[in-house]
Amino acid sequence: MNSAIFFFTEEITFNLKNKPALRIWIAVSAGKEGVSIDELNYIFCSDEYLLNLNQKYLKHDEYTDIITFDHSFDKKKINGEVFISIARIKENAKIFKTTFQNELHRVMIHGVLHLCGYNDKTKAAQSKMRSKEDYYLNLLSF
Repeated sequence: MNSAIFFFTEEITFNLKNKPALRIWIAVSAGKEGVSIDELNYIFCSDEYLLNLNQKYLKHDEYTDIITFDHSFDKKKINGEVFISIARIKENAKIFKTTFQNELHRVMIHGVLHLCGYNDKTKAAQSKMRSKEDYYLNLLSF
């Protein structure tokens, strides 16, 4: 399994732990959804960096924890970027009474699920997304 999954930072210093295991987990999770990963870039960034992307590309003037850009031409191959605000992850971990690592992994797989075609626009879709997130979080072991 030689997926091209890369991790970057913008405007912050952040050291992602367990990168090799996370790459395997992400690729296996995508595979269970019937897709492979051609190239997937995670960009961990500041609140302001993500707010700027949200305003510029999505016309939303609000903070968010994640923005996913799908560059895929083939629905069976993921090509995309997942931007994640580390400040939002820290804040949401407190709000949802979970660990930073658990919230980070949930948001990371949330981005993959978007790239697999899931959305979270309705209550029913949100429920399905949360169920999928929980399923894949349970596959993560390290």
